[in-house]
Amino acid sequence: MAEIIIGILQALLLLLLAPLFSGVSRFLRAKIHTRKGPPILQDYYDIVKLLRRQDLHTADASFVSRLMPPLFLAVMFLLACGIPMITRFSPVPALGDIIAIIYLLAIPRFFFALAGVDRSNAYGGLGGIRELLIGVLVEPSMMLALFVVAIATGTTNVGGMGEVIGSMATNSPVAVLVAGIAFAAACYIELGKLPYDAAEAEQEIQEGPLQEYSGPSLAMIKVAMSMKQVIVISWFVAIFLPFGSATDMSFLGLLTGEAAYVLKVGVIALLCTFIENSVSRVRWKYVGRQTWLVVGISLVAFVFCALGM
Repeated sequence: MAEIIIGILQALLLLLLAPLFSGVSRFLRAKIHTRKGPPILQDYYDIVKLLRRQDLHTADASFVSRLMPPLFLAVMFLLACGIPMITRFSPVPALGDIIAIIYLLAIPRFFFALAGVDRSNAYGGLGGIRELLIGVLVEPSMMLALFVVAIATGTTNVGGMGEVIGSMATNSPVAVLVAGIAFAAACYIELGKLPYDAAEAEQEIQEGPLQEYSGPSLAMIKVAMSMKQVIVISWFVAIFLPFGSATDMSFLGLLTGEAAYVLKVGVIALLCTFIENSVSRVRWKYVGRQTWLVVGISLVAFVFCALGM
């Protein structure tokens, strides 16, 4: 019961603090570009403003467009409950399985793309197709890398994987290291950072499905997208960087785990920000070639695992 409470609490905290994470990211990006940029709390201001506005939908929109924002937010909340953040174990084990996580991440992506097509807008439909393209290219490499780790650790639970890697008990350390590199690259693509970015401005093609959203619906989507950024990083940290996370339910252990989690996520987010601001957008026809490189690294990890290395 205590573990479930921790899962709900960490999901609620992430729901409240996710806009701060994206706000800090935008602030740092502006400083790197030597411009003033928005304040750190700008995302909160935008969300409050949207919540006060009317929720409008086009005449052609069906229930899919209305369902997508709360569904997106609900799936991110569920993922935040199950992924280990301050602990090495999954607060809700059923939500901490890698197969469940991958399928849960696919649900909002599918409805995000479907919502773009649902409004009978070619511009939004094109953005939805590009979102599906990213999913088709990234998810296989993520699955392959994680299955290599599952074979090496003997479990498909994120907490169990982190526990084995954290205790250095795996029999295939090289395979786990190579799989970690592949998974880190796949996670970076999943984050939507440059050069694979889903641009902030709604007039950009990648966010075409959002161009006709307004009011509370758009506010929910913005919160959910910010939560997804933190969840993907947390997913990587829980498996490959579990060091410092709490191994028990003691107050000191949870406090230490929380400090370690904030430090690890902060460092990775800062690294992603610097990478993002040192590259330009990749042309879409080249995305497949680069994601195949990630698949190739995952296959190398599988070979190392088969050899017991």
